[in-house]
Amino acid sequence: MPPGFPPRPASYDRKVGLVLQGGGALGSYQAGVYEILAASDYQPDWIAGISIGAINAAIIAGNAPEHRVERLRTFWEEITSPTAGWPAAPEGPFASAQRQASALASMAFGQPGFFTPRAPFEWLAGPGPASWYDTAALKATLERLVDFDRINARETRLSLGAVNVRTGNFAYFDNARIAIRPEHIMASGALPPGFPAIEIDGEQYWDGGLVSNTPLQYMMETAPRQSRIVFQVDLFSARGPLPATLDEAETRAKDIRYSSRTRAVTDSFRHLHNLGRNIQLLWDHLPEELRALPEAQFLHNAGHVARMDIVQLVYRPIEDQGTGRGYEFGRPTLRARWQAGAEDATATLAASPWLATPGRQTGVRSFDVGFARGRHG
Repeated sequence: MPPGFPPRPASYDRKVGLVLQGGGALGSYQAGVYEILAASDYQPDWIAGISIGAINAAIIAGNAPEHRVERLRTFWEEITSPTAGWPAAPEGPFASAQRQASALASMAFGQPGFFTPRAPFEWLAGPGPASWYDTAALKATLERLVDFDRINARETRLSLGAVNVRTGNFAYFDNARIAIRPEHIMASGALPPGFPAIEIDGEQYWDGGLVSNTPLQYMMETAPRQSRIVFQVDLFSARGPLPATLDEAETRAKDIRYSSRTRAVTDSFRHLHNLGRNIQLLWDHLPEELRALPEAQFLHNAGHVARMDIVQLVYRPIEDQGTGRGYEFGRPTLRARWQAGAEDATATLAASPWLATPGRQTGVRSFDVGFARGRHG
């Protein structure tokens, strides 16, 4: 562990998960978190992602540990190259105007290695395309930065969430079950109507964030359950100031919309998992005649002894970043988000509250060190 971080004791022998949600350009915060996590004693054996989180997850799982941060940085630097020369603006009206200009440039011209606007002629014949942008460039970027042989060798488990356009059902592409290709990553981030649906084995898929913006539930409930610490990196904060303008109201509404599912999943899982643990503890004290009852057998099937720690790292910018923050790919902004992620991860690992001994009946604990620290830039 780097200096200032308490060492991970051998007794804390849980598996490590990393959960990365969607949020477009906000995803550089996740890269900053991982940069610190990569230097710690908490190396994930399972990474699950949705949308931009799926791209970050694939780059991490698809590279040797010593190259992962470098590849993440390459991705984020390359897709922001048009704004490489932009100066970092101070906070205030000028910074807000610069972010708006960057977001407008992204809408008008796309981002290199990621997405490009549809050509004008595509709109001239017939009903036109079903998306505003083409993402063929992203496939080439993924093929260059991600080692799919490594992913499919299952050195690190990788799970990517998407939605079947025809059925509306949520789907997970999991290298524990199928071979992962660039299309699976692209499908997880195919947010309509901006990006086109991606065809996989005859079905069309959209961004998993349409159903759930966090893959936490999939990781926690997949059998067999194992005691695990999960670092959940959220890009939308449930808490925030009262909006004073229309732009702030729209931004705040999006925060609530995307964070509410994360909170609901976390709260529901905590309740059900604690229930399952206590069922198992009670089962150990039941006499054989009660264990034989069908009702007892039913409950026993829901019992387990696994313990889960959920460590939340949430992006909480000081100032409202506008409704275009998800597609504002200005390099100064993305570097600031990366730094914010690194600072939050450093503070979280320095505190390591999960090392405190849990109560016997507690199956799930959750921690948010960043909330106690307050909002950052």
